[in-house]
Amino acid sequence: MKFPERFSNLPAYAFPRLRALLDHLDPGGPVVHMTIGEPKHAFPEWVTEEITQHAEGFNKYPPNDGAPELLLAIAEWIKRRYDVEIDPTTQVMALNGTREGLYNSAMALCPETKNGKKPLILTPNPFYQVYAVASASVGADPVFVPATDLSGHLPDFNLLPAEQLDQVAIAYICSPANPQGAVADRAYWANLIGLAEKHDFKIFADECYSEIYREAPPVGALQVASEMGVGAERILAFHSLSKRSNLPGLRSGFVAGSPENISHIKQLRTYAGAPLPLPLQSAAARAWRDEEHVVENRRMYAEKFDLADEIFEGIDGYRSPKAGFFLWLPVEDGEAAAVKAWTETGVRVLPGAYLSRDVAGENPGRKFIRAALVAPKTEVSGALRKLRDCLYDKKD
Repeated sequence: MKFPERFSNLPAYAFPRLRALLDHLDPGGPVVHMTIGEPKHAFPEWVTEEITQHAEGFNKYPPNDGAPELLLAIAEWIKRRYDVEIDPTTQVMALNGTREGLYNSAMALCPETKNGKKPLILTPNPFYQVYAVASASVGADPVFVPATDLSGHLPDFNLLPAEQLDQVAIAYICSPANPQGAVADRAYWANLIGLAEKHDFKIFADECYSEIYREAPPVGALQVASEMGVGAERILAFHSLSKRSNLPGLRSGFVAGSPENISHIKQLRTYAGAPLPLPLQSAAARAWRDEEHVVENRRMYAEKFDLADEIFEGIDGYRSPKAGFFLWLPVEDGEAAAVKAWTETGVRVLPGAYLSRDVAGENPGRKFIRAALVAPKTEVSGALRKLRDCLYDKKD
C-alpha cells in the first residue's frame, strides 16, 4: 500500500535534523540548550492550586470549544489588550495549543480552488514549520515570501504580482516574528489587510509572542482591522499561554475571528480536535485574567535582551530584537556555526536554515543561527559570552 505523496517533500523537522547534526559529537563544555522556545521562567504558583481545586473536572469530557468561563476570560483579555469587542460564544474558540489551530484552521477554511485555480498559501521565509504542513494537507501551493533584513524581517507581500495574489486563499504572518523578533506596526497590518480585501484572502495572524516585548505593546491584526472598519471575517488571530505565562505544557491557546470563520473551525474540531481538560481550562481562565505575572515575565526577558545587546555590540549584522525571546544571529554558515559552538563550548543553537526553505537556490536562514533566551539570566549570560568568543572574536 502506498503512502501519501503530499508530504513527501517535507524536510525533516528542525529538531531531529539538529540531533542528526550534533548528537554524534562531544560537547566542548557544560551543555546549555538554546534551541527550543520552551520558557523556563516559573509559572504562577496559583496555577497548581487552580488545577487541584478543579480536579473533579478530570471526571468529565470537556466542552469541545472551550468552557464558558475560559471563553469569557479570553474575550475580556482581547478587549483590555486590543480594545476589540469579541462575542465569547461565537467569535472565539479554545485550542489545545496554537499549533493545532494554525493547522486545522487551514483545513477548515482553505477552499479547494481559488478563482478556478489551485489555491496559494503565503508563508514568511523563515517561518514556523506548521504553516507549510498545513499547505500540503489542504492541497494548496505554498509561496515562501522572504522575510530578510531588506524587508525589515517581515514578508513584503506587495512584491507579489496581482495575478498571484488573486490566487491566494490564506496568508500566514507571525508578529512578533519567530525567529527574528520583528514587529508589524499599524502601517504594515493596514497594508496587509488592504491586500486581503482587494484580493479576497484570509490572514492567519500568529501572535503567540505578543506579550513579550521591550517597549510598546505590539498592535494586533484584529485591532487594526477594527480601527479600519474592516470586519473580522478577514482575520484569524492566534494566541497562547505558552510564552505569555510560561505554560507550554498547559497546551492552552485560542483562535478569534468572525462568527462564520469560527463556526467552520468548530465544526471540524468536533471531529478532529482534542479539547483541553476542564481543570486546565480553569487554570487558563485565571491566567488570562492576571497581568501581574506577565509584567514580571516581560521584565526578565528585557534584562536578557539588554544583556545580549551589550555582549554582541559591534558585531556586524547583529540586530536587536523588538520582541519575542529569540536572537537571530548572523554567521557565515548556520550549520557550521552550530557545530562549532557545540564542539567548542557545549552551547546548543539552531541553524537558521532549519527554519527556512530554499527558493530559487537561496535560503534566507542559511547565514543565521537562532538562540532562545529562555534559561535563567546567569545561564544565558555565560552562554552568550561563549558564543561571542567562539563565533566572532576568534575571527578577528
